[in-house]
Amino acid sequence: MAFMRLGSKSEAFHREGQTWLCTTGLVSDVTIEVGDMKFHLHKFPLLSRSGFLEKLIEESSSDDGSSCVLSLDDIPGGGKTFELITKFCYGVKIELTAFNVVSLRCAAEYLEMTDNYGEGNLVGMTETFLNEVFGNWTDSIKALQTCEDVTDHAEDLHIISRCVDSLAIKACADPSLFNWPKNATSGQNTEDESHLWNGISPSGKMLQPTGEDWWFDDASFLNLSLFKRLITAIESRGMKLENISMAVMYYTKKHVPLMNRQVTMDEQVIETPNTSEAEQKDALEEIIGLLPTKKGVNPTKFLLRLLQTAMVLHTSQSSRENLERLIGNQLEQAALVDLLIPNMGYSETLYDVECVLRMIEQFVSSTEQAGIVPSPCIIEEGHLVKDGAEMLTPPTLVATLVDGYLAEVAPDVNLKLAKFEAIAAAVPDYARPLDDGVYHAVDVFLKAHPWITDSEREHICRLMNCQKLSLEASAHAAQNERLPLRVIVQVLFFEQLRLRTSISSWFFVSENLDNPEHQNGGNGCVLKPRGENVRERVSELEKECISMKQELQKLVRSKRSWKNFTRKLNFKKKSECCKPKDQEKQAN
Repeated sequence: MAFMRLGSKSEAFHREGQTWLCTTGLVSDVTIEVGDMKFHLHKFPLLSRSGFLEKLIEESSSDDGSSCVLSLDDIPGGGKTFELITKFCYGVKIELTAFNVVSLRCAAEYLEMTDNYGEGNLVGMTETFLNEVFGNWTDSIKALQTCEDVTDHAEDLHIISRCVDSLAIKACADPSLFNWPKNATSGQNTEDESHLWNGISPSGKMLQPTGEDWWFDDASFLNLSLFKRLITAIESRGMKLENISMAVMYYTKKHVPLMNRQVTMDEQVIETPNTSEAEQKDALEEIIGLLPTKKGVNPTKFLLRLLQTAMVLHTSQSSRENLERLIGNQLEQAALVDLLIPNMGYSETLYDVECVLRMIEQFVSSTEQAGIVPSPCIIEEGHLVKDGAEMLTPPTLVATLVDGYLAEVAPDVNLKLAKFEAIAAAVPDYARPLDDGVYHAVDVFLKAHPWITDSEREHICRLMNCQKLSLEASAHAAQNERLPLRVIVQVLFFEQLRLRTSISSWFFVSENLDNPEHQNGGNGCVLKPRGENVRERVSELEKECISMKQELQKLVRSKRSWKNFTRKLNFKKKSECCKPKDQEKQAN
């Protein structure tokens, strides 16, 4: 830590309560009041160094030369700073440090202690020392912290801007090029001489900051106003937005204690020590404005926790909307558990489905604006499995996330059908290669809401495309008594189409195998028995299709035959029967 001693005389003052007396032996002829403190001093040492005090003493002095009383309640730094100034005027040693130089510089300017009132006056001395302070990271942080007490004066003298610029340059530079100690402040706002000096510990070892987050902790000790200025300056100098985001995250967790607590259904508002809810609310609203807006820079999990905390603290609507917009733009990165936000409003639902709906709509809007809209198509199950990695696009990931979310909130008996449908329909059809997820959510909703009417059941089932159900989901739906009969018939119809497609493909294979050009393989092996086996399997599939068609006709005539029909069809066996043939087809 940089320091400088000024003056040479021994201590010439002593304190009695809130009164400071000069021990020179001369009778005091001026009393200066600074707050609750009184200084009994002499005119000549003061007016010889301060233009402001010279004018004040001349205006207050009487012709008889009696003692005068002056008030300096507005002096920057208060009584503690004026005590040091008094010692300087009397030639007593004072020590300039990063903790007192800002207030002394401001007070010296206030008192007009320029070189016009003595060579080597306090304005010049403190300005020279400030330039030394700005060359060191730790001292600059400490000096900037002390600006909080004399903000207006420090602004007028551009001390804050110079200090912030100095810190921004160092934060953006390679820390290994400088002798900067890591986390040297650690919140210890004292003048203990055991501190680090120029990056050297008392043991003589040089401490070097490591990693790109080396400055986060030091910056977190600043008040929010100064932290905002530092972040803005660092960002303007080209710091990576990811580092800016991490610094804001670090600061948030330190100054908004509610962020560090798990918000549960039974514990929605948590009292935190040291920081009131009002202070946390104000801080959070400011912090949200510091977050980079570029997609993917801020961790989605952090943003969702920030949103929950904002709801608990009842921050402004604009701040919550900004968070929802940030989350919505990168919703594909969210985890299901983080979307289960407890309802803080007046709605009867357990979870805040309105908030999630707005984020889904924001995602769809941003995706369409970016032109990420594939053409709608029906995806075959086998093709989906084969090209699964290619199908994991942001819209597909969000569709899977939303379907899982619907399945989680569907058991809530207070969840209205219209709201369930709105969330499910918010995801465009092209985002779901298969509708197994939405079918599962619909089934959970129907089970939890058995009292809804038949027309409402029909309506909710329109959310899923029976043609986009997998074999397993189709088998389950065909035996699901909670579904309307029309939906079950559709499932069976598309299942039949799928079987017909399989039969056609097997016929194609069979004809190729019977072709004389394909009788022998490259190694002379005869493939005829294989073709005969394929024709037998195709014959079995034909019989199954005929049987299914007959049963469908019976089902349309009488709904009462449903249970016997599903038992006779035995879908599990049919699906298992198809799997080996599909595998053989792929092998060929």
